[in-house]
Amino acid sequence: MKRFLAFDLGAESGRGILGILSGRNLSLREIHRFANTPVHLPQGLYWDSFRLFHEIEQGIRRIGKEGVALDGIGVDTWGVDFGLLGSDGSLIENPRCYRDARTNGILEAAFARMPKEEIYARTGIQFLQFNTLFQLFAMQRSNASSLPAAHSLLMMPDLLNYWLCGKAASEITIASTSQILDPRSAEWDRGLLESFGLSSSILRNLVAPGARLGSLLPHLAEAARVSAQTPVYATAGHDTACAVAAVPATGRDGWCYISSGTWSLLGAEMDAPVMNAGALAHGFTNEMGADGRIRFLKNIMGLWLLQECRRAWAHDGAEYSYEELVSAARDAQPFLAVVDPDAFLAPGGMPDKIRKYCTDSGQRVPEGPGQISRVILESLAVCYRKVLEDLEATLGRRMNVVHIVGGGSQNALLNQFVADATGRLVVAGPAEATAIGNVLVQAMGSGELANLESAREVVRNSFEVRRFEPENSASWEAVYGRFLDLTSR
Repeated sequence: MKRFLAFDLGAESGRGILGILSGRNLSLREIHRFANTPVHLPQGLYWDSFRLFHEIEQGIRRIGKEGVALDGIGVDTWGVDFGLLGSDGSLIENPRCYRDARTNGILEAAFARMPKEEIYARTGIQFLQFNTLFQLFAMQRSNASSLPAAHSLLMMPDLLNYWLCGKAASEITIASTSQILDPRSAEWDRGLLESFGLSSSILRNLVAPGARLGSLLPHLAEAARVSAQTPVYATAGHDTACAVAAVPATGRDGWCYISSGTWSLLGAEMDAPVMNAGALAHGFTNEMGADGRIRFLKNIMGLWLLQECRRAWAHDGAEYSYEELVSAARDAQPFLAVVDPDAFLAPGGMPDKIRKYCTDSGQRVPEGPGQISRVILESLAVCYRKVLEDLEATLGRRMNVVHIVGGGSQNALLNQFVADATGRLVVAGPAEATAIGNVLVQAMGSGELANLESAREVVRNSFEVRRFEPENSASWEAVYGRFLDLTSR
């Protein structure tokens, strides 16, 4: 048996998961769970990176108390955000949250510096205002004091790995979310960064997912009572890369995936990047994946809308579980209204924002948790259909199966909506895809698994999935037409 500890940090929470690999079977056990809440300061919205690292330490200590000998530790997180280190290796400033307002309007300024077509031709990345390139450009434009003092840029999992083992390196799947990487050469595009007046000297050497970075630092090992020889691996540092590695698909064609959580990421797995005019027009991105694959996908504002509504209702004194909200949505009136999920980036006041969107677009206005939750889930389903059709048009092939992995795969109502709206078979699960992928990429790096196909065989052997066949697809045509009309304005 081999035991790997996966730390999976999302935008809402983090957890430490122990993966036990026995032959071609994997079992998981949650060791530690903790909240991840951005902190509003007068200067902006920050991640509490020291608290996050403290929680990682706590997870390792719990393993130490059990006397478990670890064969590896790996960290994955969300994309684009980063920390800047000084020449002495210390953190200059806490990492900003990608929802921080400092990048509002930055795309227009960036395209004035370099046309979007040229940026896309060099990076193949979907244009989102919070991509690392644009965060750095915003810092330069505001004369941020931390930028000229920076010696190293480390993406979030790279920063946490550095604190674990002392090695400052950039794992390639998380680096590919930055819009500073050339996916064809799998190298930094240093010239692009310098075209924006930014120093490329802050970029660290790239390493592949599964690379062994080093061993746990002695003071951490001693405090946790684990071996000082415990390996620290650069797993697939981007949580979506981990989730896609755990898709239980067979073969290379005929299927697509949705990594469903705070964000929904819908795409296909490719051997090479797709950076043509269609990909640019439809907003697709080319991110690096495990085992040299390309994740050709589009980011969609996913269950963030429901999470923010739940937070708002709790603030008003009404605590609802996600199960209660889904149950209320199931009983609510169908097709009351539809919204564009990508119109809701900023946090706060989500129920009111959704109602205002419906009012402004001349639709009926949902009231109460059940109606609002149903509008969110139906809107996600038709948004997925649009992105799926764009994906098929860009690649010139049909996707007969939609694999939904991640926490959102447990939402049976949404899964059925997706099957109905798209007219495709939906295969849902595993829910713990990100942690599973984290563990399996570590196992690949250690030599326990040969490649991605063998890793996916482990997933199929170890975890159950649910199948959702399309029902009443014709009833979705009117709402889909309404969605297309709203998003084309």
